Amino acid sequence: MERNTPVTLAAVSGAHGVTGEVRLKLFGEGLDTLRQYKTFNDGTLTLRKIRSDNKGGAIVRFAEVADRNAAEALRGTALTVPRSAMPELEEGEYYHADLIGLQAIDENGAALGYVVAIENFGAGDVVEIEKADGKRFMIPMIDDAVPGWDDAALRVNGAYVI
Repeated sequence: MERNTPVTLAAVSGAHGVTGEVRLKLFGEGLDTLRQYKTFNDGTLTLRKIRSDNKGGAIVRFAEVADRNAAEALRGTALTVPRSAMPELEEGEYYHADLIGLQAIDENGAALGYVVAIENFGAGDVVEIEKADGKRFMIPMIDDAVPGWDDAALRVNGAYVI
């Protein structure tokens, strides 16, 4: 993934109260991840305050949003930061955004398709791959099933391919 590609961390789900605060649906690791960033969407939104909504989301105040009408107008807005602003990762760690769009290949280098989604149903990440015929299959993001990846491809153990 290009270093300046925008990565979505949250989305505005609606207004909160009458003073311009908004509710967010979080896509990252929670509030602490979002707190690291002061601006979003190429600097168009500046974070002033953030707190938990006690439901897995957040309540946020942006400097540029003065009232409920302005907050409501943001409904559905994705909050993004450039990939280059995100912390570097340790070996074996990944951002979902870095994997989505990668070509999936088997251990012999044969093309399997492309990574189209990463889901987590509670037991760990699952990679969804779309084949050339449009059919999709999922594999667990474990060492045996996905022995490795780089900027060009996700390597998949053929035994997991359906």
